[in-house]
Amino acid sequence: MSLGTSASASAPAPVDVSAGVARAHGAGPSAALAVPISTMRAAVSRGDTRPRSWRTDQLNRLGRLLSEHEEEVMAALAADLGKPATEAYFELVAVRHELAHTRRHLAGWMQPQRIGLPAWAQPASARVVCEPLGCVLILGPWNYPFQLCLHPLVSALAAGNMAVLKPSEHAPRTAELIARLIPRHFAPETVQVVLGDGQVAAALLEERFDHIFFTGGERVGSLVMTAAAQQLTPVTLELGGKSPAIVLADADLEVTARRLAWGKGLNAGQTCVAPDHLLVVPEIRESLVAALKREFERLYGRDPLTSPDLGAIVNEQRFGHLSGLLEGAAGRVLAGGQTDPGRRRISPTLIAVEDPDHDPLMQEELFGPLLPLVTVADLEEALQRVRLGAKPLALYLFSRSRGAQERLLATTSSGSVAFNDVVVQAGIVNLPFGGVGASGMGAYHGETGFRTFSHRRSVVARPFRFDLPFRYPPYGNRLALLKRLLG
Repeated sequence: MSLGTSASASAPAPVDVSAGVARAHGAGPSAALAVPISTMRAAVSRGDTRPRSWRTDQLNRLGRLLSEHEEEVMAALAADLGKPATEAYFELVAVRHELAHTRRHLAGWMQPQRIGLPAWAQPASARVVCEPLGCVLILGPWNYPFQLCLHPLVSALAAGNMAVLKPSEHAPRTAELIARLIPRHFAPETVQVVLGDGQVAAALLEERFDHIFFTGGERVGSLVMTAAAQQLTPVTLELGGKSPAIVLADADLEVTARRLAWGKGLNAGQTCVAPDHLLVVPEIRESLVAALKREFERLYGRDPLTSPDLGAIVNEQRFGHLSGLLEGAAGRVLAGGQTDPGRRRISPTLIAVEDPDHDPLMQEELFGPLLPLVTVADLEEALQRVRLGAKPLALYLFSRSRGAQERLLATTSSGSVAFNDVVVQAGIVNLPFGGVGASGMGAYHGETGFRTFSHRRSVVARPFRFDLPFRYPPYGNRLALLKRLLG
């Protein structure tokens, strides 16, 4: 199987930089690891990672990595994806916010949860304790290659786990940077990085991890889940899909257009929660098209391909695919449509869709700056279209109507919902982030991430006294009494 992925404040102890990085070429699972998984798991089994001091130390190490190497991270993201400095900085900020939130709440999350007991179980006490899983595997994507490797690492370390990181080979500068920086701040028994292609990822999946966290596309996600099933390893799959944005007649069209244009242009549309397509009622179609044209120009200028604020498509293969879709939509481009093969740039482009059931633009997640527009009669037709497709990672509605918002919530399912905005829900650290159905499995961010990388262990304690005999054989004629006591 071959896979390709679409804390104290004291200074860290010296570590062997070379020991924390492995470069493999599909020679087998062990060849991809500098430190065996059994060695990494041993410290967890001994209880070394249970104290909050250990976990806080690891979070502080990660914090120093972020603060000491900011410029290097931004340069790597610019090299891989042409990210403007502001968008590259977003990746750092997301991890910093997760770190700050986790540090602030970790003690509370680690507290055992007291559980009330029924009368028949008395005298006793019960609690739920969050314990580390062991050693986890984090498979990162290429679209936010720094953030989405290190963001889940925050939760994994906070929960007391060791981790193996496999950055995406499709963002090579960022992957190499992560591989250089992690060993400077972490012992290889705590966090190690493996570089390589899909064969290397497949080899890693032959190892017995205690949890696998994957961010990427649905096709590879299914391969990850299949491989994990061989080891009965639990998985979190952060996938994607076609996230619709519905625009009704009572929306503020200027604000709507501005937010849609920003959400589609962010990272050149290569964002899993970007609006994938628009479902627009006919009364405002032309006005929205005009407003989007104005906003595309306001955000990226009259020649968007020269804008310093527009990122690049990740590689030539993806550029060719998106360019092919754009060529197939000739005559239906409502705004944008410019391409630059040399710099792998495509302007944010609005495209009319006349046959949504058969148009290639509507068959798969676009993951680029192409924005199809479908005209629907009303909210009910829009919701029906949403329900006919796979459950999206994000669902957007632009409307002032509380009734329309409640109708959407009552009749659809999605990983998240945002009313009158896009993307921002993914940046709120104490909201769970994850998909449902084909858009993903499991969630993280904040306490949800801590629980994702923890096992909730039930603990019951009873005294030796009051050992009543009625539960033990011989039962005799106690059934009637048990029925009265237990129901």
